[in-house]
Amino acid sequence: MRMLSVNIDHIATLRQARQEIFPDPVQAALLVELGGGDGVTVHLRQDQRHINFRDVKLLRETIKTYLTVEMAATPKMLKFISKVKPDQVTLVPEVVTEVTTTEGVDVIRQQNSLKRVVAFLRKAGIRVCIFVEPEPAQIKAAAAIGAEVVELNTDRYSKESRRQQFHINRLKIAADAARASGLTVHVGHGLNYQNVVPIVEENIAQGFSIGFSIVARAIFIGLKEAVAEMKRIIQEV
Repeated sequence: MRMLSVNIDHIATLRQARQEIFPDPVQAALLVELGGGDGVTVHLRQDQRHINFRDVKLLRETIKTYLTVEMAATPKMLKFISKVKPDQVTLVPEVVTEVTTTEGVDVIRQQNSLKRVVAFLRKAGIRVCIFVEPEPAQIKAAAAIGAEVVELNTDRYSKESRRQQFHINRLKIAADAARASGLTVHVGHGLNYQNVVPIVEENIAQGFSIGFSIVARAIFIGLKEAVAEMKRIIQEV
């Protein structure tokens, strides 16, 4: 069964744009669940530029579905997250000046340090996912350090529409490598109501992390229906 986790960061971005207390991402999470979302994803950055510690704590206390927190593996973040205990942590690289995450973690280069991080999180009872480029070597390295899930970066697939089949094949090879290594396969970054269809048709992933396109569509049709529409696509195609 395919699972949809909705990233609600952009609700918090809108709130922070005016330094208000609304719109509240915790309220948005409720609508995600009412729309049939299987989980909620947030990216907790070190500067808390959108999602903050308060949001994560309240989400852990209130939502009934699966909570995923994307974060960089810094001591401060690890200390906080080990107390809150979301269902899953997705480890991502973080650059202070970036608008959004664009590249996967270089697991091969950081293998020793990441192995300790993964062990720490798993000991805390948290499932560990690593956001990676769709490259078999990176995926095998993720499995070797104890990750349970990989999220394949679909950024280039989403941007290079003229090379869609090339990127689909690349994602398929990566997904096969992940499954052969015992990993669960998720996909995310830049997916929308159109480009998600080929990924679903090829049965590349079990989990889908999608946020911006759903929130953007919700401006016109409402968050509940926007989530329900995406859920129908990934289940019925």
